[in-house]
Amino acid sequence: MTVSRVLRNRGDVSEATRERVLEAARRLGYVPNKIAGALASQRVNLVGVIIPSLSNMVFPEVLTGISDVLEDTGLQPVVGVTNYLPEREEAVLYEMLSWRPSGVILAGLEHTEASRAMLEQAGVPVVEIMDVDGPAVDSAVGISHRRAGRQMAEVIVAAGYRRIAFLGTQMPNDFRAKKRLEGFEEALAKAGLALADREFYSGGSALLKGREMTEAVLKRTPDVDFLYYSNDMIGAGGLLYCLDQGIDVPGRVGLAGFNGVELLDGLPRRLATMDACRLEIGQIAAEIIAGKRPGGVIGGEVVELTPTLQPGDTIRKA
Repeated sequence: MTVSRVLRNRGDVSEATRERVLEAARRLGYVPNKIAGALASQRVNLVGVIIPSLSNMVFPEVLTGISDVLEDTGLQPVVGVTNYLPEREEAVLYEMLSWRPSGVILAGLEHTEASRAMLEQAGVPVVEIMDVDGPAVDSAVGISHRRAGRQMAEVIVAAGYRRIAFLGTQMPNDFRAKKRLEGFEEALAKAGLALADREFYSGGSALLKGREMTEAVLKRTPDVDFLYYSNDMIGAGGLLYCLDQGIDVPGRVGLAGFNGVELLDGLPRRLATMDACRLEIGQIAAEIIAGKRPGGVIGGEVVELTPTLQPGDTIRKA
């Protein structure tokens, strides 16, 4: 019974006894059978974390926040990747829930009808992350992407730019980028403006795509004076293209991205961007799953965070 309490991290056991049991387990290479233990509780200590991509540099920081909070809770995150495909999310979610996890964290508010039904019937805390522009199944933690798009447009217009283009991912499945574009265009319309051009891409190297897209837009619409990118990586590619071509940034052309990716801090110019609160989103989502939020209530919570606009060196001073 003492060994069981130590290995399950339950019950009152002295530190000396706990250490003796753990040392014996390490020496013997013993690993407890979690499936057998789960038969009684009908739950395992896993938290399903479902994200669109591992190559998108946004999500590793979210995973860090989740892992940091769950580290001392006895809960273990298990990651599934959807590649931004709703049908793939449905399949990953089905497999995750078949293991009866203790909670589910997944990116976005948009799901297939079958996925939403599974989430509603899961019987465990569900936290949708990265977005709060829409109804949540249970809890949600993120930012308003529409508000983020509007805020960026307002700053760009205030700096005197008028011929503005948008460059971004294919929109059908990147719902958050789509919402930012919607908010961006709303703010432009309020100022009596409309997009002068737009360019979309899917797949491939983000830096290279950024260069290629920037070249295409500036050749097609040479009077464009601002380029708004859906993420920092293609924005960085655009910045490198402009500097290579001797284009005055931010005088002749201004640039802005989204996400506040720290990897790009070493660029010749600091790209204007917006911090998407990635680490904090992961931390709060994990706190909800683990019952670590104020009051200890699990579920039914919507937390909207406020991103910080970082003007960098690629927007003229208003």
